[in-house]
Amino acid sequence: MHRRHLAALPLLALAPRAGRADAALGARLNGEHPAAYYREAGRLFGAGQREDAVFVFYLGQLRYRTHLVARPDLPADGDRALFAALTESVGRPLNEWAFGDVPALVRTMDAVLAHDESQPDRFTPPQEFPDAHRGVREGLARFRDQVGASAESIRQQRAAGLSS
Repeated sequence: MHRRHLAALPLLALAPRAGRADAALGARLNGEHPAAYYREAGRLFGAGQREDAVFVFYLGQLRYRTHLVARPDLPADGDRALFAALTESVGRPLNEWAFGDVPALVRTMDAVLAHDESQPDRFTPPQEFPDAHRGVREGLARFRDQVGASAESIRQQRAAGLSS
């Protein structure tokens, strides 16, 4: 599987959609409810823009998790239920594809963290919810590190699954 190497692209090109799309998408989504990122990721994935979809999905996941942590009193049948449903319906097929190239996925997570730092979330502003932002960003960084450290075992599990 041939995938564009994100590390070679300048950060500004990475910011909105992992390299290919213009900066308007990141600006357009920033400040919207985090579910908008999931809708856009699903649209991009369906259109074959899979690297872009992975970037938008992980940025949306980062921002949705931050929203939920920052607002612990949200009803379980509202945004919390929507997050779970979107993570399953959009995230599962996207992650099945993304985990086929773990180094690219790790680079995408790095790009998501860099974009989030350079384009702070306007829906759940970091200055209003610093602990939520810090904790969720640290969680994504730990997940990225875990995925990177497990690249070989992930590859082996995927190969075993394909041969059975």
